[in-house]
Amino acid sequence: MKILALVGTNAKFSYNRILLQFMKKHFKQMADIEIYEISKLPAFSVDVPLAEQTEVWKLKQKVKAADGVVFSTPEYDHGIPAALKSATEWLSYHTEVLKHKPVMVVGVSYGRQASARSQVQMRQILISPDCDANLLPGNEVLVGGASRVFSKDGRLINEGMRDNLEKCFTNFIEYIQVFKNIDEEEIQMPIKRPTISDAYINFPTGRLSLKEVQQIFSTIPFEIDLVDSSDRFAWYSDKPNREHVRNVASLNEPVTECHPPKAVPIVMQIINSFRDGKKDVVTRPLWMNGHRSLIQYYALRDIDGHYLGTIEFTGSVEYILNLFEQGAWDKKPDATTGASAHDEGTTQPAAPAVDASTGASETSDEATDATNDAPVADEADDATTGASESGSVDADDESADATTGASEN
Repeated sequence: MKILALVGTNAKFSYNRILLQFMKKHFKQMADIEIYEISKLPAFSVDVPLAEQTEVWKLKQKVKAADGVVFSTPEYDHGIPAALKSATEWLSYHTEVLKHKPVMVVGVSYGRQASARSQVQMRQILISPDCDANLLPGNEVLVGGASRVFSKDGRLINEGMRDNLEKCFTNFIEYIQVFKNIDEEEIQMPIKRPTISDAYINFPTGRLSLKEVQQIFSTIPFEIDLVDSSDRFAWYSDKPNREHVRNVASLNEPVTECHPPKAVPIVMQIINSFRDGKKDVVTRPLWMNGHRSLIQYYALRDIDGHYLGTIEFTGSVEYILNLFEQGAWDKKPDATTGASAHDEGTTQPAAPAVDASTGASETSDEATDATNDAPVADEADDATTGASESGSVDADDESADATTGASEN
């Protein structure tokens, strides 16, 4: 079980941090608890430039990946600290990372009432429509008299408070498991549903069952991702050992939420070029996970040319390149004609080399496109898109993934 625990203050010394550190050690057999310092975040403001929200994006990814989130809050003036309110704003403004996420509230303070009033406020925030988190009622961890209940080495030595913490955290883990079981059943439903093999899709070129469609996407040697026409991450193929690791928690999120902030302008440049009809494909050869891969982005359009979304195809080309480098195509006949690539005695003079995409001869005196007399793209341009490598539509990191912005490094 993976738990993310937020220290609800930006103070350098905090008993709430000590509590979470104790929980991390004490419950290590039950869960992997990662402690996050909200002091890393900028103060919430809708005017904070996207380029300065990288840490916000990182926190959102951690929340999405976690099975549950623990908020540890002190009490300042009968309420939660401003820094914790700011962090919660980042997790609820134009994002749904907390939606239906199991959450738990704990707190430490010096007074006898512990952080009771700030916890009430925190709970109200978490169940508000903007957060919409799943909060287990009546599961309260109230640690008062902070300076007297912790040992010098950070252990919670008050037996009653420790027992209550153990009971509440166990309840929280069981609560998470309920939702995990539901999610796993939903994921398995297409496999368990008995009618799936009887359902077919009729294409102009043949008929496939839903089971066949599913297995085709799992078998083909490249992975596919789709951003729909509303710029939301809509679907990805379930190919094993993917180059880009995807998470169902990211489905239906806006593109701007699925990428590191620095990558968002570049990603939108690709998508907008497709939506505006300026381009149909962008191709990028990249090193990924130690091998050579090819990423191709295609504009998805209907038969009338209307934009439906952006598809990303990613696959390793190491095997193909190795075959080429080993001379696999040397002196092999054309499979469609039987003519050898090295046949001798031909009476026809060799034709000048032709650009496969335009039909223009490399020896032509005029560097013009054969179809519209437009100037041929510079040699550094991408042959399929005209996009210059030096003016790449990728993020600052050339290995950035255009659908997620995640670096392959």
